[in-house]
Amino acid sequence: MSFTDLHKQFPFFNKTLVETINRECDIITVPDHQEILRKGQYVKVIPLVLKGLLRVFTTYDDKELLLYHIKASESCVMSFAAGIKNGTSEINAQTLEETEILLLPADKLKKWLQQYPELNLLFNSQYEMRYADLLNTIENMVFHKMDERILNLLHDKAALTNSQIIKISHQALADDLATSREVISRVLKKLENDNKLILSHQTIKIL
Repeated sequence: MSFTDLHKQFPFFNKTLVETINRECDIITVPDHQEILRKGQYVKVIPLVLKGLLRVFTTYDDKELLLYHIKASESCVMSFAAGIKNGTSEINAQTLEETEILLLPADKLKKWLQQYPELNLLFNSQYEMRYADLLNTIENMVFHKMDERILNLLHDKAALTNSQIIKISHQALADDLATSREVISRVLKKLENDNKLILSHQTIKIL
């Protein structure tokens, strides 16, 4: 990857850091809906998304809960926290579309953070963003009813994809919100009757 290309996405990366990344890091392209990290796995690389979209979630008793999304020019602070201490992941991550990922080697990151202070800018900004995401997740779970949670999530997905038509199954929504598909289907039908959205096969249009 050229300095110009990487600098467009991470403008605070200087030329020396980009040269080090080009020399030491790999770039991979992962197909749609592929697992790239699972809970309990040792974190050996820190992902920086160059193109595409990742879903980060946790699991408990066979249920899933969406924590946040990672889009282009962003990284996963949970992976960073685990990788920097040679620990295991507390989260799962999968692609939501074909995704191009730059992999930073975790065993070199401590040294790089000292050599290239601009890397700290990246991860500090990601910590602030993810902290806000997690607070929003908790607020939705505790204070909002299921219809509000569904609409909030659909609006978030619309913003990520820049489209009012979201391609998603009822089961995928249930996974994101840690509930059953039956509950999601029932609430979606009510929202459609209330003229909040239009349901089609595998898609939902927000009105």
